[in-house]
Amino acid sequence: QVQLAESGGGSVQAGGSLRLSCIVSGYASNRASMAWFRQPPGKEREGVAILSTRGGTTAYVRSVKGRFTISQDNAKNTLYLQMNTLKPEDTGMYYCAADPNPLYRGPWYDRDSYTAWGQGTQVTVSS
Repeated sequence: QVQLAESGGGSVQAGGSLRLSCIVSGYASNRASMAWFRQPPGKEREGVAILSTRGGTTAYVRSVKGRFTISQDNAKNTLYLQMNTLKPEDTGMYYCAADPNPLYRGPWYDRDSYTAWGQGTQVTVSS
C-alpha cells in the first residue's frame, strides 16, 4: 500500500510562491499517474494538476494553468507542485493523490479517480 506525506504549505500574500512536496513510500498497484488536489474551505476536493509517471505528460485545470507546475524526482520518490503568482482563491488544503482507480471512468480531476491520499498541507493566500 502506498503512503503519501505532503509538506510545504504555509501562509503567503497574493503574488507569492510556494512549493509543495509529497514523499511517496510503499507500493501502489496502479502507478500510471499522480496528481495534486485541493479543497477550498466549504467546497469539494478538486484536482489541479496531474502527471503521467511514465511519460511525464502533465495537465492542469484552467484556473492554475501557467502558474502551477507539477513535477517528480524519481530518485527522491517525491512529487512536487510549484505554485507561483498565488491568488486568494488558491487557498485550501492541498492533497497528493496516487494509485488511480482503474474502474473509474470520470475525469482525472474528480476525487473518485484516485484511491490513495496524503494527510494534506494547508495553503493560505491573503490579499
